[in-house]
Amino acid sequence: MSKSLGAAALSNFLGNSPSWYKQTIIAFLVLNPILLMIAGPFVTGWVLILEFIFTLAMALKCYPLQPGGLLAIEAIALGMSSTESVLHEVEANLEVILLLMFMVAGIYFMKNLLLFVFTKVLVRVKSKLVLSLLFCSLAAVLSAFLDALTVTAVLIGVAVGFYSVYHKVVSGKPTDSDHDSSDDNSISDASNRENLEQFRAFLRSLMMHSVVGTALGGVMTTVGEPQNLLIAGIMEWEFIEFFQNMSHVTIPTFFTGLATLIIVEKFKILGHGAEMPEAVRDILVKFDQESSEKRSRREVASLVVQAIVAIFLVIALALHLAAPGLIGLAIIVLQTALNGITEEHQLGHAFEEALPFTALLVTFFAIVAVIHEQHLFNPVIEWVFTFEESVQPAIFFLANGLLSAISDNVFVATVYIGSVQEQFINGAFDREHFDHLAVAINTGTNLPSVATPNGQAAFLFLLTSALAPLIRLSYGRMVMLALPYTITLTIVGFLCVYLSV
Repeated sequence: MSKSLGAAALSNFLGNSPSWYKQTIIAFLVLNPILLMIAGPFVTGWVLILEFIFTLAMALKCYPLQPGGLLAIEAIALGMSSTESVLHEVEANLEVILLLMFMVAGIYFMKNLLLFVFTKVLVRVKSKLVLSLLFCSLAAVLSAFLDALTVTAVLIGVAVGFYSVYHKVVSGKPTDSDHDSSDDNSISDASNRENLEQFRAFLRSLMMHSVVGTALGGVMTTVGEPQNLLIAGIMEWEFIEFFQNMSHVTIPTFFTGLATLIIVEKFKILGHGAEMPEAVRDILVKFDQESSEKRSRREVASLVVQAIVAIFLVIALALHLAAPGLIGLAIIVLQTALNGITEEHQLGHAFEEALPFTALLVTFFAIVAVIHEQHLFNPVIEWVFTFEESVQPAIFFLANGLLSAISDNVFVATVYIGSVQEQFINGAFDREHFDHLAVAINTGTNLPSVATPNGQAAFLFLLTSALAPLIRLSYGRMVMLALPYTITLTIVGFLCVYLSV
């Protein structure tokens, strides 16, 4: 009985994660107290960081909140930090938490508008190159003012919707019927199967251009990524000031990204360049026309309201009328009140995307509290400061980029900006150099991190979405599709950071 109960408990532990992963996490939890007694808190702290980065890198095996949270709880229980220190980190980053909670939820109520815009672009633009540029640019602009995950969610929704429509039609079913779009057995015609494979290649490439666009735009503003607001708060930069300070890196890299897109599409590099088959386009255009004819006046009025509120959002952020999180709350109130969304369960869906990552972010802060209390990054920072001042930002850019590619960029940015701020307060360098380092940390965590799905939340979201298996988008395929961007953005970003000092 006890054996079966133990087996059941082990089965419940971290759910459907692989057995080797569960055993690894248990080994970490057993090892840490022993290591603390033998090697002391400094060595144990560094091991804890590596363990935590492992949970972030293995996000596809298990969401990092659970294993990372267990490590954080153990660290506090072992006295490596305290609940007071964690609370201090949370209080210092309250704006970031409010941003995630309310802004992401607020943008949720704009999904229909975003869906409308991207759908019209997709069916009306025939050139794949022009379409890719539009999707990348739109994603960048929207991510600079909205939330990259929400923009990605909309793009996924558009792609899944159109894929399902085509799959139903060629399977001989009505567009409004229930259908398993993952099953190709119902498609017997060889030309339809060939078109389907080409359509999949088209969507893979288009989606990758789009999520890279979220990174290009997300690096530019305080609300583009959570770590941006964190850095802006420490540097005391408002929306416009943040954009200006980052612009000597972000604008060149934005155009570098577009240039990279043009090259990979023109020369069909590493899976890019696939066109939408005409047979597919004809079906999608017809479907869009039918959908437009069915759209009610109430739905049109809702789209108009969403557009007006979106304009208000941009103005409010640009003029810094309030903290971004509070602006997000205002967006929720306006969108729901004016569009008749008044029931609690309707509101609840808006927070489903934001709250898991918000909880993970607080877990980040627990690990950061350990880093600060044990002074774990002091030797690393001191080593960087042995170099000439002109080289230090470039080193930070590369170090952040490397770590962000395998870990989470919010965590990496939080650690580094906190450590650098501590050095600045101690008088290690002047304010101008502090500004340069902040720019390097922000751009380093946002740009080279496109290398893997681990580095960008939008990439990971796409990989774990319902769309990925439909279009045969694997981890390896994402890395290969992103590789040209990884190379060009890293090189140009590095040069911009280095030459600006």
